[in-house]
Formats: sequence, structure tokens, C-alpha cells
Amino acid sequence: MKITLTVNGRGYELDVEPRRLLADVLRDDCGLTGTHLGCEHGICGACTVLMDGQAVRSCLVLAVQCDGSSLRTVEGLADPGGEPHPLQRAFSAEHALQCGFCTPGFLMVAAEALERDPAIADKPEAVEAVVGSNICRCTGYEAIRRAVTRAARECRGSE
Repeated sequence: MKITLTVNGRGYELDVEPRRLLADVLRDDCGLTGTHLGCEHGICGACTVLMDGQAVRSCLVLAVQCDGSSLRTVEGLADPGGEPHPLQRAFSAEHALQCGFCTPGFLMVAAEALERDPAIADKPEAVEAVVGSNICRCTGYEAIRRAVTRAARECRGSE
């Protein structure tokens, strides 16, 4: 099937088999390998991308379901000039990653949360919900919580 996608502001016209997953199309057809496949069951969150502004597990979405959609992957977080997103800076500053495999998914789910609620830094339970939605085997999550809170404060101009 022929589909059109806008990924990180760039248009793609693709011919995909109806059974292909969005994650595979992003990685193999679009060359955007920042989206990681972990569990391939939607549990770990490593494959999280934004589809029309909503966080989705790209291992559970068929590419044909995204026809006409606007997608944002971890490669699209930095601004057009290459300046890292506040979340990327915060993850680095707070040492919120070790092996880095889960990091793209955490960045994307946190980006959606920050866009939806810029005051998330004042709501520990909301930060906990964001962090608890994905799995990390390395960090113990505390640094990720601090990074999300730090980025939220920076986005609001509080830091």
C-alpha cells in the first residue's frame, strides 16, 4: 500500500506491506534508527514516538494506520539548528541514561507530557506516571525523574 507520512517535518511517500510495523518502517525505510525495538509487545516503551502529538508504541502500530499522519521521533527533538531539546540536555546533566537503549522512548514520552502539561515539574505524581510508563534496566529511574523535572522547569523558564 502507498502511504504518506510526515516524519520530523520531512515528507515520505512509501510503499509498504500492510503487515509492517511503524517501528520497522521508521528504522528501515526512513533510516531513523533512534526508535528502538525492545520487547515488541508495547510494554518497554523503547519504541515510543509521537503520532499527531500523541505518544504511541511504534511496535504496536501498523505503518498503514499512520497514512497522512505527522510523526516525531527522537531525531526530531533537537531544534532545526541542532540545539538539543531541554529534555536531551537534562538527561545528560542528570546522568539519566546508562546503556541508552531505553532513552529515546523516555525522551519521547516525556516530550509529549511536557507539551501537554508545562507545569508537570510541580506534580510529582505526573512525573512518576511518565517515568513509570517505560522500562529501564540500568538507571533505577531516579535520575530520569530528576531529568524530566529539570527539563520541565527549563521549558517554563524557572531554571
